[in-house]
Amino acid sequence: MIELKRVKKYYDDTLALRDINLQLPRGEIVGLFGENGAGKTTLMKCILNFIEFQGSITLDGEPITTKNIAQLSFATSEHSFFPNLSPAAHRDFYRMHFPKFSQKRYQGLMEFFELPMGTALKKFSTGQKNQFEVIMALSQGADYILMDEPFAGNDIFNREDFYKVLLGILEPHETILLSTHLIEEVAGFIGRAVLLRKGAIVGDVSLMQLEEEGKDLVSYIKDTYHYKADRVSKALQDLTE
Repeated sequence: MIELKRVKKYYDDTLALRDINLQLPRGEIVGLFGENGAGKTTLMKCILNFIEFQGSITLDGEPITTKNIAQLSFATSEHSFFPNLSPAAHRDFYRMHFPKFSQKRYQGLMEFFELPMGTALKKFSTGQKNQFEVIMALSQGADYILMDEPFAGNDIFNREDFYKVLLGILEPHETILLSTHLIEEVAGFIGRAVLLRKGAIVGDVSLMQLEEEGKDLVSYIKDTYHYKADRVSKALQDLTE
């Protein structure tokens, strides 16, 4: 389990994360939602120990260091691969550095997305680059797979197919933490939703609980954020007067 206790993150004098307490057990698919600037990417980078923070983040009770970081993988639309290398070269690199790398999963996903093995990644489209980033994160052999807006640049059909494939290949011990603005699309895919606002967790609910209460995810998020349905009409009225 990944556990965060009283995690804070400052950028200069700006508080980006405010006393985050969160547990991520194995075998969950968790959606991480929030407005732009809510702290979603910062939270993931803290978990990965990419940036300094205050508080405590542990993996199975131990700090996340070079000793256990291979249990985590990261797919980001910022891209973390080597642009001049091909997918085949990346595969060979990962096999050398990650003993649990899944050649079978890698090959199957590359064929599913119809990505060329011998072309340098810098020649891929944005959508293809993001697909490849996700493939590598899923094939690394990590127990915890963090995804930050992984579907940018992909059309709705590719995204829908990917959700189905992902549900079909995940093992019971694998955990997904998915940050996305595509709330309606992932509502049937995730099992739990964590809501961030201004660096604080303002909601944490299972989709089963929402279903039992007769609520849907979008309505829950709007209620939690106190979304005002008339804000657009009021803005337009003020702008046209």
